[in-house]
Amino acid sequence: MTPKDPATAPVEFRSAGQADADRRFHFVLLPGFWMLSLVPALDTLVNANLLAGRTMYDWVLCSQDGQPVASTQGTPTPVDFGLDYCGTPTDIVIVAGTGVEQMDLSRLSVWLGRKVRGDVRVAGLGSAAFVMARANLLNDVPATMHWHYRDSFAETFPDVELSSRPYISEGNRLTSSGGVTSIDLFLDLIAQDHGVDFSIAVADSMNYQSVRQVQQSLRVDAPSSLRVTHPKLTPVLQTIEQNLEFPVPPSELAGLAGVSTRQLERLFRQYLGQTPKQYYMSARLRRAHFLLAQTQMSVMDVALACGFQSANHFAKCFRLEFGQTPAQMRRGKSAKA
Repeated sequence: MTPKDPATAPVEFRSAGQADADRRFHFVLLPGFWMLSLVPALDTLVNANLLAGRTMYDWVLCSQDGQPVASTQGTPTPVDFGLDYCGTPTDIVIVAGTGVEQMDLSRLSVWLGRKVRGDVRVAGLGSAAFVMARANLLNDVPATMHWHYRDSFAETFPDVELSSRPYISEGNRLTSSGGVTSIDLFLDLIAQDHGVDFSIAVADSMNYQSVRQVQQSLRVDAPSSLRVTHPKLTPVLQTIEQNLEFPVPPSELAGLAGVSTRQLERLFRQYLGQTPKQYYMSARLRRAHFLLAQTQMSVMDVALACGFQSANHFAKCFRLEFGQTPAQMRRGKSAKA
């Protein structure tokens, strides 16, 4: 097998390719990974380099065998190298998503055993704590992961401390629950490397804090997960907001609340004035607005990251919510820049 040509990768995923970078990240993509975990992490590194005016961070995308890896959307993502051709990283980032607990990851575990030496940092995004635990990388280190896998993880690895925090950044073993929490994790890494002030400047350059405020102001009131305190609705609303890329079926949402699907609809109408389906759509569109304003993701990638399979359907729903299409919003943003 020969190394993959980085030039064949989409431009938004292409590595910086600078040998003099301060730190070199190896992103290891597993089948079924969440694109919404990967792209925010890469965008944060891109913005750090742009702000610094030099390549502080370099990266390559890897898979176990060097072949493209399908994300949850099913679209194959080209990689730069297979594990056998990867060089020496300063940081390894495992990006996982669905089905990781059933995967044969023996090749990756052996590779991690060879590469994780000294000061090499290892981060796991989404459900990647499974991989790290199997490779004995979470001994005496707390971890976090996506809510959907927490019960299974706790049963499989009862000795690993499972935190409820959105990300853990302690020492050289880092984990994130996925999605845009990747931004927070990588901003924390940047703060460790170059100071808090520079990390804040990177967040500002991404319009990260202000976009959070805009996202909350898209409705007159505060986010429903904070405003609604009904004990049966709280876990449902939190679950919706944490699973916009791969929406949770109504029956599972009702199960979280311990009620029937019909009872859940009544609760939503009573406390939110919407059905669960309508609320889920609004949450996905708010996240889409967030990503369009904050990242360089294409409109189609934003659509896929927020659970839309059709660009036309995404544009129609977005216009109904915000009075303009995603493309019109992007043009307006560029004109103001």
